[in-house]
Amino acid sequence: MSTRREFLRHAALLGAATTLPVSFALGQENVTKTVDPLFTVPNGNILNPKRTPRKITIPEVEHFQVLKGDFHIHTLFSDGYVMPKDRVHEAVENGFDVIAITDHIEYRPFFGGKSTQLKERNDDHNIAYDIAKPEAEKKNLILIRGTEITKSTMPPGHFNAIFLKDVNPVAEAVDDWKKMLAVAADQGAFVFWNHPGWVAPKSGGLEKGVPMSFTSEHDDVRRKGYLHGIEVFNGTSYYPVVADWCNEIDMGLITTSDIHVSEWNMYGSQNPLRPITLILAENRTEDAIREAFFARRTIGWAAGMILGRPQWVEKLFNACVEIVKNGNSIRLTNRSDIPCQIQIADTFYELNAQSKLVSTFDSTPKKLTVTNWLVGTAKPLEISID
Repeated sequence: MSTRREFLRHAALLGAATTLPVSFALGQENVTKTVDPLFTVPNGNILNPKRTPRKITIPEVEHFQVLKGDFHIHTLFSDGYVMPKDRVHEAVENGFDVIAITDHIEYRPFFGGKSTQLKERNDDHNIAYDIAKPEAEKKNLILIRGTEITKSTMPPGHFNAIFLKDVNPVAEAVDDWKKMLAVAADQGAFVFWNHPGWVAPKSGGLEKGVPMSFTSEHDDVRRKGYLHGIEVFNGTSYYPVVADWCNEIDMGLITTSDIHVSEWNMYGSQNPLRPITLILAENRTEDAIREAFFARRTIGWAAGMILGRPQWVEKLFNACVEIVKNGNSIRLTNRSDIPCQIQIADTFYELNAQSKLVSTFDSTPKKLTVTNWLVGTAKPLEISID
């Protein structure tokens, strides 16, 4: 079985335009084989316990709170397999602060459209949000109104629009994808391009063998102010070159699950490797989260990797890890739940969540490299320790 360090080495060798499937790095080989002790008793009967929500500890970055969320989630109101309230419960169990339900406008095989009549709300694209909102308020989870704009060719592909006021006007422009993005942007939405390396030529993805690229069509909507970010990680796929695109043209990096099945069937229970977007926000409110998105203060965390813009990834590391030098000795203390793989000189260390390490060198190193915290294509974070 591959290790995450081997995965990162392969990522560097494979090059910028590669889509990397990382199911192994998410621990998914064992999802269907694992028996959760919280669901069983010695005689084999199954329980339904009240699960303790996962607690994710990350210190503040400067004066910003680090909030946790997922902004690409589906329900039965498009092509997902769970109800909107279940997405709320899953998010709370995962220790999230915020989610966006982003059901497809164009593709609703189970409800809506012409396939199934859903009383008077058959063509209402706000319905999943409206169903989930009371439960989210009860559970103290911030729920963002969103949708997925789903085109069958590449370009343009698929987009998510979040922080919408009303999805229905976007749906009314369904025959013109640029107008759909414009309507979303006029509502103040943050729009991001989904899974840019997805191979699915009949569903809005790439032809097999065609490298992903930031096309002139995508640049056009970016210049018009209709496109603000790109997914660098989606479900179980990692797109290394997206970090370079976002650095070069000032776009936000987003990490999402794009989940359709249940959390249990996709990642297992409270999987610490499942994709999360970290948001550096002034406070825990929807307005502050939206401001952070437009200020590009988002960082991806998935498959044991941190993925983001250099300035914010470095600030996050400095908030999480204390470095103390004493002569030729260096002590590192990880005050967060984010693991760090550290290289100092030619030696590699595992600085796990809430852990410390001390090492002594013949001469004091001038820098350390965080090999699983990436700020560009095959570009790990470097920290000065002068």
